[in-house]
Amino acid sequence: AVGRGCRMGRAAIPAWLPIKFDADKAVAQGLVVHGWHVVQPRCDVGVGARLADADFNVVLYPEIADVAARWLERTHGQKMIRTVPIGQNATKDFINEIAALTGIDPTPVLNDANARLPWWSRSVDSNYLTGKRVFIFGDATHAVAAARVASEELGFEVVGLGTYAREFARDVRAAAEKLGLTPLITDDYLEVEKAIAELQPELVLGTQMERHIAKRLGIGCAVISAPAHVQDYPARFSPQMGFEGANVLFDTWVHPLVMGLEEHLLAMFREDFEFNDAAGASHLAAHLPAPPQTAAPTPNDIAWSKEAEAELTKIPFFVRGKARRNA
Repeated sequence: AVGRGCRMGRAAIPAWLPIKFDADKAVAQGLVVHGWHVVQPRCDVGVGARLADADFNVVLYPEIADVAARWLERTHGQKMIRTVPIGQNATKDFINEIAALTGIDPTPVLNDANARLPWWSRSVDSNYLTGKRVFIFGDATHAVAAARVASEELGFEVVGLGTYAREFARDVRAAAEKLGLTPLITDDYLEVEKAIAELQPELVLGTQMERHIAKRLGIGCAVISAPAHVQDYPARFSPQMGFEGANVLFDTWVHPLVMGLEEHLLAMFREDFEFNDAAGASHLAAHLPAPPQTAAPTPNDIAWSKEAEAELTKIPFFVRGKARRNA
């Protein structure tokens, strides 16, 4: 894989992605590749026979491709590109890693990046994004990548990070340590639900199961990882990788959030029959959460008077849990 105007090289991609992906447009954007093979389940046997002809391998989904790429490196001496280009910064690292391996100049590709996420992140609107609390759970590759994008590129505060992929728990633990978090390594959705309920994030990034959990708890959510529902595979071109993928991530993650103007409107219509707290989300009438069960008070619990509870209702519902914890 090389930059425009440079010599050509060959790359094989032993990877299969559970999230919609277009290799030519999403990752190879601006890179000239000769003999590019995307190895997927049920691919032609001839593709496997030509893997040894590649100059290097690109591992886009380690959960599937890591074993094959390591075998090719050990058996045929082929180097591998391990950076997963999800997000603006990771895509730059991905291009620089290829450039370092092939001895090419990455400048033309980096200068021609069609990335709008950095502009949005620096804009006035980003004031509504900074400090938003986000909980992330999924396969290791997407969870770690999402944590980096959320913390480095969008200014979110990652309050929870976990995976169900125990085989790649080490990568998630390393990412969580950088963020000062204790990772959640489990395949029990009830543990995940408990963690989300306790942390009270403003956004959940996870699988379709986390989407169901977030819906019950009244929290915004975006699906970033398999297992996913058919509705998470859009009909339009919607890459998750590369510079255009970074644009898609920004749109997908920002839309579920409650922004500044919405906060004012919610406060304005607080007593309205449709928007009061007891009414719940009008578009989720069939999925309204059951009234919470009041647990027996403990000696360390704060007793809330009726006047205090009334004052608490003046705080927008999506940050009320944080206010209650900080009292």
